[in-house]
Amino acid sequence: MGEFINFLQSNLADFWTYTGFYNATYQHFIMIAVGIFFIYLAVAKEFEPMLLIPIGFGMLVGNIPFNMEAGLQVGIYEQGSVLNILYQGVTSGWYPPLIFLGIGAMTDFSALISNPKLMLIGAAAQFGIFGAYMIALKWGFDPMQAAAIGIIGGADGPTAIFLSSKLAPNLMGAIAVSAYSYMALVPVIQPPIMRLLTTKKERLIRMKAPRAVSHTEKVLFPIMGLLLTCFLVPSGLPLLGMLFFGNLLKESGVTRRLAETARGPLIDTITILLGLTVGASTQASEFITWDSLKIFGLGALSFMIATASGVLFVKIFNLVLKKDNKINPLIGNAGVSAVPDSARISQIVGAEYDPTNYLLMHAMGPNVAGVIGSAVAAGILLGFLI
Repeated sequence: MGEFINFLQSNLADFWTYTGFYNATYQHFIMIAVGIFFIYLAVAKEFEPMLLIPIGFGMLVGNIPFNMEAGLQVGIYEQGSVLNILYQGVTSGWYPPLIFLGIGAMTDFSALISNPKLMLIGAAAQFGIFGAYMIALKWGFDPMQAAAIGIIGGADGPTAIFLSSKLAPNLMGAIAVSAYSYMALVPVIQPPIMRLLTTKKERLIRMKAPRAVSHTEKVLFPIMGLLLTCFLVPSGLPLLGMLFFGNLLKESGVTRRLAETARGPLIDTITILLGLTVGASTQASEFITWDSLKIFGLGALSFMIATASGVLFVKIFNLVLKKDNKINPLIGNAGVSAVPDSARISQIVGAEYDPTNYLLMHAMGPNVAGVIGSAVAAGILLGFLI
């Protein structure tokens, strides 16, 4: 009987060492709390629920404590584990191009085609990327890490993941979570900056209704867009190629089934896998570092610089435009590529001052230009640094 009790005690003691309670540290509980907070923002505030729920739940999955020396092969950083295999879509950089395929298939470039000068606003907003890049260098990050951090300013999660997988894979978890966090917080971050940098008179500017865009123009745009951007920045081909291909599927009018698959089941599946694995990559032992805190600070700064750059560019641009052709600077914030949330914020803030002034259709121009601009910026950084 005594031997049985000793045997039972020994096995229970061994079992205890495998439990999460035994292996937990305060860092695990911090990350679990962050994951629950992300889920709260998605459910209660409806901040990017399609992204924050997978990422938040992924944080819970990634921070279940376990004995790393036991060879259980359950952690995302353990070779051969299921999570590690799924995470290879992030580390290898093939989730982001598939996301861009879906984005292209659901994006209407008509607002940009009808008013090409709005492309300049999307380009101006990318200053946040290069501004944060320079600040990151001053903060002690090497050029590759600084570039990967700076891309957060584009408010484009897939682009941030793609670039960080190439330039700074060790920082990818923090960069990805930071990028998606600030995308979700667009309604919180952008309006105060927009109000601060504009006058009441500027907020009331009414823009001309966009002209009708022909089917031929819509079909030619992704073809010409691909050739122009990728001849200029060949390193952006994986993202830009898939973006314009998806858009051609949509606008051709003869591949509806393919377009519906790209913007429906395909992008939904990849979003689930990407969000869950990015969230799980925030394993406490890898994520809670001073570098992660710096990245979150730089990400916020990058995003604010990008928003301010877009608004200020419109104000300066208006100095050379005729009175009847001026642009409402409230659409300058839409130059970041958080589609369509930042364009929606342009409409919401504008409606506060004139409920009859519809800015959404105009804001979509710089918004989709921002998607192209962030991918071009990533290509430029990739071309220079690799």
